[in-house]
Amino acid sequence: MEATTTHMPLGGALDVLNRRRKDQVVVSTMTTIAPWRERDVTERDLRCVGFMGGASTFGLGVALARPDVPVWVLDGDGSLAMQLGSLLTIADAAPRRFLHVVFHNGVYDTSGSQPVLSEGRMSFTGLAEGAGYAKAVRFEDVESFDAAFDELLEVDGPVLVELMTEPVRRDYQKPPVPTEQTAARSRRTGRPCVTRWRRPPRASRRRAPPAGSPCAA
Repeated sequence: MEATTTHMPLGGALDVLNRRRKDQVVVSTMTTIAPWRERDVTERDLRCVGFMGGASTFGLGVALARPDVPVWVLDGDGSLAMQLGSLLTIADAAPRRFLHVVFHNGVYDTSGSQPVLSEGRMSFTGLAEGAGYAKAVRFEDVESFDAAFDELLEVDGPVLVELMTEPVRRDYQKPPVPTEQTAARSRRTGRPCVTRWRRPPRASRRRAPPAGSPCAA
């Protein structure tokens, strides 16, 4: 008879974070956006929407722009799997107060619960340790995560926390936060991102004709 593995509920893990939330900038993405919004919404909440895999580097940009402010990144296993190189970038930059929380549920929840590649054979904790994070630790239940959390906040350097969570089945909607509002929050935090690229005026995109051309002035 095969043993069953019970992972922590996403909501329970977010409650642990919410109880410790003070002045941290929190970057959330994909699966974590909606349930985190239900718990805590402040001017220091930044949502990484439409950029799957970019939350970790988005958070790093905030940490580099505002080293005086602690940063938490609420990442997903599917998202981080798309940008594994960010682990090396973060480890090399070594932001001092950077908490990278990876919610590992084994599937791409927001796109239909497809399995994440190499599920069951790889460890984000191992990847972060190899990349050079100051500390990386994995938790299977809310109680052990809650008990160790305060100590993790005292680590000087980037910390990755891998939380083994249950998949979430829900109807995902675009968060009701206007792009302009997210952009304003980003600017107040230290201008970490550009939310929308604007095409330059047509006249500025014209190439000057080569010298000697009959079209040259």
